[in-house]
Amino acid sequence: MEILNSFAKELEKETVTTRKMLSIIPDDKYDWQPHPKSMTIRQLATHIADIGTWFELVLEHDELDLGSDSHQEPEINNTTQLLAYFEESFAKGKKALEYARLEQLDEFWTMRNGDQVFFTDFKGDVIRASFCQITHHRAQLGVYLRLLDIPIPGSYGPSADELERYAAAEA
Repeated sequence: MEILNSFAKELEKETVTTRKMLSIIPDDKYDWQPHPKSMTIRQLATHIADIGTWFELVLEHDELDLGSDSHQEPEINNTTQLLAYFEESFAKGKKALEYARLEQLDEFWTMRNGDQVFFTDFKGDVIRASFCQITHHRAQLGVYLRLLDIPIPGSYGPSADELERYAAAEA
């Protein structure tokens, strides 16, 4: 299977799993954070919802300068806004992958903050890393929600909360 088709399929699967996790964030917990050095739920969830735009950023541009105003995450205040932004972002990512050309994956892409270069890598490798970011931050959000005693959905199989419900239903 061509790598671009594989990326598009993976994004569709990750979209379903990520949507489940984002949809259970209580509106009154957006400012909660587990530690002063940690992001708030608002920052983390907004970042997760934004990652869909990274596929477009990588494929359609040669760099992201965090020191410019070229890409800003919106202010999200509730789960309705979060899910709307998530759907918009991931639709952009899916469209970018659908229209991508294979040779783009071998072009270079740079993340910087003004003169400070964080990294330069092949666009294909940055796309792969973006999938890792989705999974990483979604798991981080799962820990946040677990610390708040909010039952979490499974990602690639049932969660402990879902297993408890299954066992209770069978009893």
